[in-house]
Parts: sequence; structure tokens; C-alpha cells
Amino acid sequence: MINAQILPTPIGELSVLARDGVVVAAGFTADPKEMFVRLKPELQAEGLDVVDDLGPISQAVRDYFAGDLAALDAVPVEQPGSDRRKELHRALREVQAGTTVSYAELAERAGLPRTAARAAGGACAQNLIAPFVPCHRVLPSTGGFGGYYYGVPVKEWLLAHEAATR
Repeated sequence: MINAQILPTPIGELSVLARDGVVVAAGFTADPKEMFVRLKPELQAEGLDVVDDLGPISQAVRDYFAGDLAALDAVPVEQPGSDRRKELHRALREVQAGTTVSYAELAERAGLPRTAARAAGGACAQNLIAPFVPCHRVLPSTGGFGGYYYGVPVKEWLLAHEAATR
């Protein structure tokens, strides 16, 4: 069974979906079904149950928004993808709160050539576990904020929260 909790945050509701204590999806939406339909069919087949508390996962979210920027780092996550995409997601989790990298830098951190910036952008676009896998910390080298699945204002808020708290 996939358990979901909807957590209030300063920038709106965050739906977190977990299986056996591992986050499999998270996003800034008040409807966990929006995240559930993005899961692999095998996980969807397990069903979805909205619960009151995901325990340590919920506490990590509360701690992050209260200023403990490292709180989400210890939460285990798992999402589908090729070996390359998984390596990019791993590298994303290593980008420290309060800092940003370009897509080319993210590619390098994942052991890929800088020319793999497009693959890094794809890994961010397909990230199912925001903000645990912090794709909001990746910015285009040409300037600006680039895109964000939950909207640029959410990305800007997260970056400002991390910069102010760091």
C-alpha cells in the first residue's frame, strides 16, 4: 500500500507518498492522486491510502520548513529511471541547501560530460520527489530561474527560504 499525507507548508500543501518508509513521490499539490498517477503501474496497483502521519518523513518536512535545511536529506527516496537518470537524481540530492548549480554542473556532478545538460534538465523535469530531490536548486546558466513543475514562484520561494536560513 502507498501511504500519503498532505502536509501544510508556507507555500501550499505538500503531498508526500511513501511505501515502507521510503518516499516514492512528493509534490506541491493538495491532491495526492496527482502524484499517485505519475507512479509506475506496479506501485499504483498497490493502492493509495491517505493517512494522518507518515512519522519521521512528516517530521522531516516540518523541520525543513522550520529552518532545518538538512532535514530532508536523511529521508530515503526511490523513483524510477535509467541508471543515468538515477545518478542525476543522486547528484541532485548532494546539492547543498542555499546553493545552486547549472544543468551542466549537475551533469558533471553525476559523472557525465557538461554537454549532458539536456539530460540533467530531463531528470529535473521528471523528478517525482520534490523537494526531497531538490531540482529547485538547478538554474539555467543563461540566467533566470528556468522552469519548475510546481511553478516558478514556488521555486523562487524555496531558494529564498534556503538562502535566508543558511
